Amino acid sequence: KKLSDYAIVKGHKQKFLGVPKTIDNDLALTDHTPGFGSAARYVASTVREITIDANVYEKKSVTIIEIMGRHAGWLTAASALARKYTGDNPLLIYLPETAFDQEEFLKAVEKSFEKNCNVIVCVSEGIHDDKGTFICEYDNSVGTDTFGKYLENLVRNRLGVKARSVELNVSQRCSASMMSATDQQEAIKAGEFGVQAALNGETGKMISFIRKETSDGTYIMECGLEDVNAICNEEKTVPSEWITEDGSDVTEAFINYARPLIQGTVQIPCGEDGLPSFVYRK
Repeated sequence: KKLSDYAIVKGHKQKFLGVPKTIDNDLALTDHTPGFGSAARYVASTVREITIDANVYEKKSVTIIEIMGRHAGWLTAASALARKYTGDNPLLIYLPETAFDQEEFLKAVEKSFEKNCNVIVCVSEGIHDDKGTFICEYDNSVGTDTFGKYLENLVRNRLGVKARSVELNVSQRCSASMMSATDQQEAIKAGEFGVQAALNGETGKMISFIRKETSDGTYIMECGLEDVNAICNEEKTVPSEWITEDGSDVTEAFINYARPLIQGTVQIPCGEDGLPSFVYRK
C-alpha cells in the first residue's frame, strides 16, 4: 500500500499488487489463502498417522498435539479432517477463538475415554483462559513454546493415565510431502491474475479468492481484487458458528469449507538420491 501510494504521488509507473500466501489463513476479505490447503492436508494426515500409532496402547492414553495458530485456529481446526468416521480421533479440538478452561478440559478428556481408550487432543498454540492468559504462561518450567508439555503433565497428574505431547512445529509450513494439488493450482492462478491485473493498471490491491458453488455443490474458486488498506492489520478468525458450543470441536460447516482445499496429490520431483529436488539458492 505504501509503495503504491508513493509511486502515485511521485508519478512513477510501477504497479504494486500483493499475491498472498499464509498457512495461517487469517487474511480478511478472501475465502482462504494459498498455502493453507497444503498445510491443512499435512496437519490432517499427520494427526491421522499419530492416531494410528496411539492405538497400539491397550490402556488409557492421551496424546496432546500442538498445532500452529496464535490467534486464529484454522490449522488446528483442520485436524478434524483426519477423522475417518463419526467418533474417530481427534476427539477434542481447542482453538484460540474460545476461552480454554482446564477443569472442563479434564472432564472432557475423562468422558472421551467412553469412546476410545486412546484419546487424541489437538490444540492451537494460542489457547488462553477467559482472562486472556495464554495456557503456555501457566507454567514457566515447561517453556512458553511447549505448552503441550503443560497439558501433558496436567493430564498425567490429575487423571493418572499415560500422556504425551507432540509439537508439529515448523513442518506444518515447510513440508511439501502433503502438498494439495488444489492449493498449488490456485496459487498459480493467483499469480497469473495478479500479473494481468498489474498490466491492466491496477495497484494497491491484493488478489483474493472468491468461492463459487454450483447447484450440485461443486467447488469453484475465482480470483478478485481487494484494497490492501482494508486488509492490513486485520485478522480473520474461525467463525464462532463453526465451533461447537462447548469449544471442544468444530462443526460440519468447517469440514465442508476445508475439505475441497486439500484435494489432489502433487508428484514431487526427486533426484537420484531419492530426495525431493527443491529449487534453492546457494
